[in-house]
Amino acid sequence: MTKRREFLEQCGLISGSIFSPAFLQAISSSGCYANSQAELKADVVIIGGGLGGCAAALAACRNGATVILTERTDWLGGQLSQQAVPPDEHRWIESFGRTPSYAKLRKDIRSYYRQNYPLTEAARKKEFLNPGNGGVSRVCHEPRVSVAVLQAMLAPEISRGRLTILLNTQPVRAEVKDDSIQSVVCRGTGFASDKTLQARYFIDASEEGDLLPLSGTEYVVGAESQKQTGELHAPEKANPKNIQAFTCCFAIDHLEGEDHTIEKPEMYDFWKNHVPPLTPAWSGKILDLSYSSPRTLKPKELSFVPCGKDSPPPRTKSLNLWLYRRMIDRSNFIKGTYASDITVVNWPQNDYMLGNITDVPAEHREKELHKAKQLSLSLLYWLQTEAPRPDGGTGWKGLRLRKDIVGTEDGLAKYPYIRESRRILAELTITEQDLSRTERAEETGFKASSVKKGKHLLARPFSDSVGIGYYHLDLHPSSGGDNYIDMASVPFQIPLGAMIPRRIENLIPACKNIGTTHISNGCYRLHPVEWAIGEAAGALTAFAINKNTTPRAVRNNKKQLEQFQTSLTNQGIELEWSKLK
Repeated sequence: MTKRREFLEQCGLISGSIFSPAFLQAISSSGCYANSQAELKADVVIIGGGLGGCAAALAACRNGATVILTERTDWLGGQLSQQAVPPDEHRWIESFGRTPSYAKLRKDIRSYYRQNYPLTEAARKKEFLNPGNGGVSRVCHEPRVSVAVLQAMLAPEISRGRLTILLNTQPVRAEVKDDSIQSVVCRGTGFASDKTLQARYFIDASEEGDLLPLSGTEYVVGAESQKQTGELHAPEKANPKNIQAFTCCFAIDHLEGEDHTIEKPEMYDFWKNHVPPLTPAWSGKILDLSYSSPRTLKPKELSFVPCGKDSPPPRTKSLNLWLYRRMIDRSNFIKGTYASDITVVNWPQNDYMLGNITDVPAEHREKELHKAKQLSLSLLYWLQTEAPRPDGGTGWKGLRLRKDIVGTEDGLAKYPYIRESRRILAELTITEQDLSRTERAEETGFKASSVKKGKHLLARPFSDSVGIGYYHLDLHPSSGGDNYIDMASVPFQIPLGAMIPRRIENLIPACKNIGTTHISNGCYRLHPVEWAIGEAAGALTAFAINKNTTPRAVRNNKKQLEQFQTSLTNQGIELEWSKLK
């Protein structure tokens, strides 16, 4: 097993000790030694191992296709793991409004803690265990647990010989002929040479839509104009450089009485005095416990009070950021297991708004990433040295950067949290007016009193729906100088037309690169929706292969569309919000 493991590490298939013995056995016995070859073939190649990519792989394999899945980092899971962002989900997520496989992911995360962690009896008995009891999610947890659970879900398909995974691998070019991708060339850590991946269908599940420019697929990035989309909140002029802020997240705990202050970041003085240049204006300096409220854009106070040595964080009048994305609540575990809670810092204060990393030269990208990392480290240093304390003092020296939690040497997440990607020019583009609560109420005559009767306002219906989701229209401040754009939305569908490129025949998007706008993307970018999009993409490619048809034909042929939608519902996938009608 040792030699096999060494070989797999050289191929970029595994890294460190995050893989379970069962997974290692599965991957070692699945014929993955084929990865030493210069060319690999499968029915479907998936670029990107985030939530959309993993869901696409599971669905394609489940429906009979062979799959090659690539991931540019050494962790599967995207925003849930490599970006260290606990899942943002709607209030019905425990019962409906998610696919069966996403429900299994959440259940297995809880089971992983029950099977492997010293939980208290009270925590162990909770049906809806929330390891971190964070305010943002009902299942806040550590990134490595996401990785382990996703690996376990994929392991059977690897063992069956249907799935090959290439970690530390990214696409570098694509060959296209007659509006179809013939192959994608990938470069990986440990590979002796580039690998050519061939398939009938290619799924782009990367965080920034990497395959779109390589394949010449028409796409848009940044903000469209109001004239182009008819959206109330779109700008007067289009601006491709106006992209939502990205964030370099990190994890911390707090050891009271100890000093874990990091070295002063080189850009600390800049960030300490920086006021985001936004319209409407930001509340003040970015390193502060005040920010612009997303809904009102008026100054809003926040709190930051980490847990004490033997007590939980005290109650605060305003939102305590320590609790917001807390991934480990030590009260869930037998006393002595943890010296402190562990929380993730993904706040307004470390949203990077001064530049982009998408569609820019490599040197420019590295500069922007460096500045964004400096912002996050400066925020940590400010919390350790200057942040106001309830006792009148300043700074929390006991805050410790948990490099082990995110799996990096610098203590920052493996990949920046990307909120906005390149987006295909699709057969159908979803717009703000399809989703906005205000506009939908005006269009349908829906009255607030109807909610008391059990009725719910829904988004514009799509006859080609392949899934459902819900999240409010939430756009963080952007590199174009916009402050928050945040408004109420309504439960929506995922139309197949938004997943069909206008020209390229065998490329399907599988995450936030579908046919949305800069505005509507705010609804479609979070965890369960990304999973649902990916699952539909994987099922679609397998269906097209099985029926000897094309995704475009499936969407535009009534009989084929009905057959595909029936196959989805037979797999437990909801196509409409029937329980809210």
